[in-house]
Amino acid sequence: MRPEQIYDLENLEFDFNKPLYDIHEIRKINPQRHEMEQLTGILQIDTQTHSIIGFKEITHNEFWIQGHMPGFPLMPGVILCECAAQLAGFYARKYQILGGDYLGFGGMNEVKFRSPVFPGSRLVLMARVDQVRVGRRAQFGFQGYVDGRMVFSGNMIGVSINRDQKIS
Repeated sequence: MRPEQIYDLENLEFDFNKPLYDIHEIRKINPQRHEMEQLTGILQIDTQTHSIIGFKEITHNEFWIQGHMPGFPLMPGVILCECAAQLAGFYARKYQILGGDYLGFGGMNEVKFRSPVFPGSRLVLMARVDQVRVGRRAQFGFQGYVDGRMVFSGNMIGVSINRDQKIS
């Protein structure tokens, strides 16, 4: 069963060349760098519904292309999930909904991959905060689209992580 759309993309227009936040502004909020940067821009934020839309331009130079799969580059599902997590993390950190120094993965549920994603695609991502336990965790719904078609969706849990936390 297909989940209800977080946003109706048919009724929204974006200028992908002039996002609300570009990669330089994203870097002021998100800590990921180099190969792990998985957002190109933020297009819309709605603090009333606690939702966000962003995108990733999937280039022919992505780090995974050579090995996944040789001769048939297919964007790995785990990287799709990382894109959604970075979008949710941007919202959580920008609006300090959880606290902590970082937002880490706490889990994922009901993740469905509906269609492959290839280099040369523009992946439009959306996320919505569904539940928050301040200082502990937040739950987000997420969806990804290519050419208006849902390619993946699910729910994730983000957890607050502090720099001084040590694993023993």
